[in-house]
Amino acid sequence: MLPNSLTFLVSLAGLVLAYYLFPHRFRWPLLLLASYYFYVSWEPGPTLLLIGLTLITYFMALGIGKNTPRKKLLLVLGVLLNVSLQVLFKYFDFFMGEMETLMRGFGLTLAFPKLGLPLPVGLSFYTFSIISYLVDVYRGKVEPERHIGRLAVYIAFFPKILAGPIERAVTFLPQLRERIHFNPERMIEGSQLILWGLFKKVVIADRLAPFVNAAFENPTYTPTIQLIIASYFFAFQIYCDFSGYTDIARGTGKLFGFDIMENFRRAYLSKSAAEFWGSRWHISLATWFRDYMYIPMGGSRVSHPRHYFNLMAVFIVSGWWHAGLGFGVNWAFLIWGGLNGFYQWVSVGTAGIWRKLAELLPWIKDRGIVNVVRILLTFHLITFAWIFFRANSISDAWTVITRIYKGWNLLPLMFETYAYTPEFLIAIASIILLMIVEVLDERLPMWERLRTKPAFVRWPVYYALIFILLTLGKWGGEQFIYMQF
Repeated sequence: MLPNSLTFLVSLAGLVLAYYLFPHRFRWPLLLLASYYFYVSWEPGPTLLLIGLTLITYFMALGIGKNTPRKKLLLVLGVLLNVSLQVLFKYFDFFMGEMETLMRGFGLTLAFPKLGLPLPVGLSFYTFSIISYLVDVYRGKVEPERHIGRLAVYIAFFPKILAGPIERAVTFLPQLRERIHFNPERMIEGSQLILWGLFKKVVIADRLAPFVNAAFENPTYTPTIQLIIASYFFAFQIYCDFSGYTDIARGTGKLFGFDIMENFRRAYLSKSAAEFWGSRWHISLATWFRDYMYIPMGGSRVSHPRHYFNLMAVFIVSGWWHAGLGFGVNWAFLIWGGLNGFYQWVSVGTAGIWRKLAELLPWIKDRGIVNVVRILLTFHLITFAWIFFRANSISDAWTVITRIYKGWNLLPLMFETYAYTPEFLIAIASIILLMIVEVLDERLPMWERLRTKPAFVRWPVYYALIFILLTLGKWGGEQFIYMQF
């Protein structure tokens, strides 16, 4: 019962109705039961792991909050436990396979043990939430939650557990204690987010997926034009898939009176890689790495070489974190992380040059054409890096890149035979509509303004969006990409 299924939407409507009929003291049990119910419907096996980890976190946080000499030991154990779970489920078999390959290089045929454990849904996201909670309790930023039910809701809240955002306890737990009343404005805002998120997922991302999968499945024999189109399409597929999920999660949260953090801000309108990763793409993960890794390492308050090292370390770790089972655990994710780290180096290293240039030529700073050039350049740099993210291996990524840059002379002939299928035209039209909305929303809060318009303006827009969802949406219940990390 994924969030992009009609079954989920019907269940959600019934749950919202029950939520506002229940007294305040019964709402957290309702949310907890609903969260566990949805989690079991997605993947029943790891539910006991989720519950067990919640219990351990509860008692560890209480111990850390007592300010005893053991608090640091408890924190270290808590962090190690959560990191170890990720290593065990995501990387153990991969490393065993790599050891076998290494031994074969020395002429030895050895079989290392493999566990064959499936990756629990949402593991990376709820373990990161737990780590942030334990660290914040240790730092005194949040009091340890003494109500185990509320803590369980924070960890397992069903809108966000699959693929984030990685919500912080300091902002989420206080909302659980508030007496939330039915608010029509919140319901409209939440419904808008859900509709727009579904549009991104079922109309754009799931329609782009077949083009992308076909091209990257065997890039050696894929026509060059198909590789080029698939590379661009994947940039929009992963954006619409992930930000679409976030919109649905945030919208669902608002239906229950919760504000879940914004995770995307029109990412492909970034003017630099630093802006892309710093304030527009997967913001909850970027700020998580900033607060719990980058700043503790010294951040930018160190020497230039150390600053550059800190930046690269964060992106290498981020790259490896992304090496989930979605496209296979492989070393290409480290290349992707390192490449984005290099982009950060360039952004930081050229920031001073850009400032001086803006002082000498003030007209450059906010010039529209200059901003367009910077946006296009950033988009293509990010899209190039996505090739390593999507490819099944480093060799496949290299094949895609070399074939793209060697096959331009074949474009006219291939484009005539490939471009005019209905599926392709729908995909292109959907991307254009997406970017028009993104550009308008960048200049003014479009959805907020729409809510202030008269009903005869608002409802035709809503009906049009629903019509597009029902007629052009792919309602096969395709998994969200980031569920697999």
